[in-house]
Amino acid sequence: MSETTAADRCQGVLVGLAAGDRNGGPIRMAVRLAESLLKMGRFDAADVLGRYLAWWREGAFDTGPVSVRALALVVAGRPVQEATAQVHREFGGMTAGCNPAHRSPPLAMLATVADEDLAGCTLAEASLTHHDPLAGEVAAAVNKLCRALVRGAAWQDAVRDAGSFAAPEGPGSNGGFAPDVLRAALFFVSTSACFTEALDRSLVFAGPSNYCPVLVGAVAGARWGASAIPPSALAHVDLSPRVRATTEALAAGWTA
Repeated sequence: MSETTAADRCQGVLVGLAAGDRNGGPIRMAVRLAESLLKMGRFDAADVLGRYLAWWREGAFDTGPVSVRALALVVAGRPVQEATAQVHREFGGMTAGCNPAHRSPPLAMLATVADEDLAGCTLAEASLTHHDPLAGEVAAAVNKLCRALVRGAAWQDAVRDAGSFAAPEGPGSNGGFAPDVLRAALFFVSTSACFTEALDRSLVFAGPSNYCPVLVGAVAGARWGASAIPPSALAHVDLSPRVRATTEALAAGWTA
């Protein structure tokens, strides 16, 4: 069991995600999801989608090409399932990107989402933009891992229970295919001694596309807690008040 508290590890998920997101889109989607969860007290797909669409109208960025195209079609009046299916066709079946895994970790933070419901909620959230179920399956693995770590599970136990995406022999590809992103993230968190080491190594590996550091931040934050994240890791975050407000409110569910 970790020496940190469940509340600290819960806060570490979103604070760590913000630290790892150097391009700015995933944390904006994650904050909107977190704010929806806090307002509704549960996962409400319609409310979450409304918040994503409002951000799209404001000039969303760094969502990944699949999400931005799907949201554009929904704004134009297409039902979600039709929109995501059309994007899947337009992209030649390549819609298993990492954006759902990047944005959905707040689901792991809401204590009122039961463990047995977490994967289903994550799959439903991913399907708002991504047709390929693999995008949701990877996101579900991330959230199951973060939830286990928030609960205080040992690292190896949490990784084993989260699924089959680990690749201990090396980080593999630095592209945006969701399984590759998670494998790389698990490699860096598994082979580092602290949050800062894991994130710094992943940033060098990832380059400007910055795919795996977002997940490294969320997972490492859940492993070592928000208290392990130095202020310097958040110097680039320009919506810190919203991040802090949502993390503190979600963490309150883990203090009992």
